[in-house]
Amino acid sequence: MSQLAALKPLEDTTIRGRTVEQLRRLVVTGELAAGTRLTETELAGALGISRGPLREAIRELVDIGLLVSKPYKGLFVREITRKDLEEIYSLRTALEQFAFEQAWDKRTPKAIKELENRHASLISAIDAPEDPLAAIEQELHLHSWCYELSVHALLLQSWNRLKPNLQFYFAMHQQAHERKGPARGSHDEYIRLACGSDKGAMLAHLKDHMRQGLETTIGFIDPA
Repeated sequence: MSQLAALKPLEDTTIRGRTVEQLRRLVVTGELAAGTRLTETELAGALGISRGPLREAIRELVDIGLLVSKPYKGLFVREITRKDLEEIYSLRTALEQFAFEQAWDKRTPKAIKELENRHASLISAIDAPEDPLAAIEQELHLHSWCYELSVHALLLQSWNRLKPNLQFYFAMHQQAHERKGPARGSHDEYIRLACGSDKGAMLAHLKDHMRQGLETTIGFIDPA
């Protein structure tokens, strides 16, 4: 059975955006396996769309790093290496620590409540695993809090640029744990420290929390 069997024909409205979303979902969840070669003919036929909006969607997915266009070889679903994971880990750790440093004194009671609400939404998504991408999206939404609160435009842009790669990374992390979302209590300490008074402990926790995830995922793609 073709891996493209999961694709569904699209209506004419917002074709490019819906094409991006459907392909992104299949890549992030692993339904389109890493390294899979894709052709415009197959994709256009499976989606029931013309080449024009498909090519626009492909360009967007190549730009954010989920698809790779190799000269003279074709279009492929991105494969992720140990080096990729280490780069994602190091950049994300640095960005999030900086985001908390910028956001720390901006944590009003209203902001804290918003973080708690995002955590509750993540727990709800974990408890209802019918949509394997929902928990990943809620986890990213939770982590976006410090970037948004930092009121640092370039930092937020950097975070938004990194998020598609993190979706891919989070999906692999869950595969490594053989589950469809993060553990239910995986962010309890993160929330406790983010709402607390010890910034140093929060920054140290970020590095440790992300390092553990990196080691698990590297073990999944590159077992010793």
